[in-house]
Amino acid sequence: MTMDIHTPITNKVAADLHAGDIVTITGSILCGRDTVLPRVVGLINEGKSETLGIDLTGNVIFHSAVSPAGVGPTSSNKLEIESSIETLSKAGIKMHLGKGQIHRETIEALDKYNAVYAVVPPVTALLGDRTVGQRLVSFPELGMEALYELKVDHYPAIIAAAHGRSIYD
Repeated sequence: MTMDIHTPITNKVAADLHAGDIVTITGSILCGRDTVLPRVVGLINEGKSETLGIDLTGNVIFHSAVSPAGVGPTSSNKLEIESSIETLSKAGIKMHLGKGQIHRETIEALDKYNAVYAVVPPVTALLGDRTVGQRLVSFPELGMEALYELKVDHYPAIIAAAHGRSIYD
């Protein structure tokens, strides 16, 4: 059975997710990867996350760039991406979307902040059909690597890590 999730994600919804759950995500999600996420973390650490112009609380971050060809997941275990997960979770992000296995320390950090990690199919055409809008949020100088917000309708994902458990264990 598939669980439908709407953003922003509440603490209760995040608490009810388990590794292996199949979900769809509807609403607004953020897109960022190795170039922009360290900048976002820097703003959080400086106490300036409000300058992003978005609320991170209950949000989703998709490890992807946004290009004319569409969106698709990048590897979440890249140093710049995986090292951002704990800070982003502490700042309110409830779900991180990407692909690949993440480290045990990251899974424990997710648990600490009641956040989860999910993997999405690397099928750009499928995701394109479920993306109903997009806007540039911050760092326009980074082009397709900037921070974007997408409006999505039933994005498919599998919860890969939640509450200290991983589908890769």
